[in-house]
Amino acid sequence: MDLKDIISISGKSGLFSTVGKSKNNVIVESIIDKKRFPIFNTNRISALSDISIYTYEEEVLLSDIYRKIYESNDGKPTIDHSESTEKLRAKLKEFVPNYDKEQVYNSDIKKLFQWYNLLHKTKKLKLKKLEKEDSKTEKATVKADKSEKKPKKQISKKSNTAIRKQIPKKIQTPQKKSG
Repeated sequence: MDLKDIISISGKSGLFSTVGKSKNNVIVESIIDKKRFPIFNTNRISALSDISIYTYEEEVLLSDIYRKIYESNDGKPTIDHSESTEKLRAKLKEFVPNYDKEQVYNSDIKKLFQWYNLLHKTKKLKLKKLEKEDSKTEKATVKADKSEKKPKKQISKKSNTAIRKQIPKKIQTPQKKSG
């Protein structure tokens, strides 16, 4: 999932996208109603691309979890965040079976599903996988085009003395005299 430029602001509901920067603030736009406003250094901002869920082995990026949800639901919305915490935890366990139950709070799980449904509603869920495949086919085409061009010229090997004659004498290192 591509969650680039999607942020959450502490104290404000919903998700926002960054649209511009100035000297003292960042201009953000609500992804729901498209209203723009500045946020300052005093606001606590979290980029969704940097958020991850704790597991017992490692951290799993939010984008990876959203990809799993998207694929398992065939691109449809998932469970509503207002469901019971038991249902939400069971649903999260389907996607991240080894998540750390002590460090992942109920509020985190609610946000995870709320944000997914919000991104789905606003059509902000984009699969990176498709973009990578497209770029791979483009690169293969470019490589094929380049290989059809003229073959590279082979550089003939010159003897060591011929090369030394081309280098100015000031740069040449003195040779040992045999003797």
